[in-house]
Amino acid sequence: MSGEVALIPKWLVPVVPEGLVLTDHAVVIGRHQILAILPAHELGERYPQATIERLDTHALLPGLVNAHGHSPMVLMRGLADDLPLMEWLQEHIWPTEQAFAGEAFVRAGSALAALEMLTGGTTCFNDNYFFPNITAEVVIESGIRALLGLPVMNVPTIWADSEAGYIERGLSVLDEFEGHDRIGWAWAPHAPYTVTDASFERLGDLSESMDFRLHLHLLETAGEITDSQSQYQCHPIERLVRLGLYNHRLIAAHMTQLTPEEIALTAESGVHVLHCPAANMKLASGFCPVDALDTAGVNIAIGTDGAASNNRLDMFAEMRLASLNAKGFSLNPVAAPAERSLSMATIQGAKALGLDSDIGSVEVGKQADLIAVNLDEPGTTPVHNVISHLVYTAGRHQVTDVWVAGQRCVRGREIQTMDQDSVISKAHEWASKMH
Repeated sequence: MSGEVALIPKWLVPVVPEGLVLTDHAVVIGRHQILAILPAHELGERYPQATIERLDTHALLPGLVNAHGHSPMVLMRGLADDLPLMEWLQEHIWPTEQAFAGEAFVRAGSALAALEMLTGGTTCFNDNYFFPNITAEVVIESGIRALLGLPVMNVPTIWADSEAGYIERGLSVLDEFEGHDRIGWAWAPHAPYTVTDASFERLGDLSESMDFRLHLHLLETAGEITDSQSQYQCHPIERLVRLGLYNHRLIAAHMTQLTPEEIALTAESGVHVLHCPAANMKLASGFCPVDALDTAGVNIAIGTDGAASNNRLDMFAEMRLASLNAKGFSLNPVAAPAERSLSMATIQGAKALGLDSDIGSVEVGKQADLIAVNLDEPGTTPVHNVISHLVYTAGRHQVTDVWVAGQRCVRGREIQTMDQDSVISKAHEWASKMH
């Protein structure tokens, strides 16, 4: 029996080229990859033994890429809301992590995050948290895809007590998980204010020799700039340039404090920007200048940040906010149109993570990371513009089916690769311990 599956949606949104919508087309997937995209009437001749699955009320599109997050922090969802960033971080989040963030915490939180993301149409995420080896095990078990950060900071934690210790532990994790096809790795220095020049220089050498991304919180608040001027007598970007780190391997989260000159430098340097609209607005950190960055040619991806500061890992919500935020901040109604926000949540996220040759669009030869979104609901009827509906109207609850590398992870809104009741039960246990 053939292992090929032919999906025939009402609308196919391949993302590349941007804005294209196809009807009466089929996507044929094999064991892991997309084998063909063809008019549905050609299926019988070209793939006569394929199992046909009709998605008569659905849009089929690439899985969403959550470009910045801290997955285990779902266990701190709602723990310390409505606070300024540094008060939230230093007085609530860091003390909670010191008390609880061990292997069991990370396993339970990573599983809950994977469950939330998969059932909401996110098939790949970029993470930065302690015990990335434990998150890697959850990634393998759950079927999701990830780029996992190896954290580095000068704050002692249960994971490491020094910057050198963080780096050595990171190297040992790489030895343990070498070669898994749904896991990639990045070095993840926390932020300029928590990483020394010496460690940045070592990480720059390591990221270059390994061709790894450098995943960094950068220009999240205005205070970061004044603190850098005081401590290092220079702007954080100036410091990164001097250290040789402001280049195409840098994936910079937040970037809310950019000047026009810095936007031009970011474009020229090939730095990728990870835009987190909900978290930035909730913490009143500022606004990433998406329209200006996009106009300059900067690759912008969308992320949720952690659920402790968002409070949801919902990429449909983030796409909508990214467009609205860009229009409101720039006073330009055509900024970040729907098709561009969809690109930022898919192919541009994949590009930021260095995965765009494998995922982020529906193209022959790419991994079959796909989601089906049912638009036959009151809130998404009628459908005049499919992509507009996906960005401005649809919710994650309308994701019915999810494939990662050809594996069916969600079928008819039911998770297939995880024990949902067990995952939620463990999260409740952790909530009891934390109060």
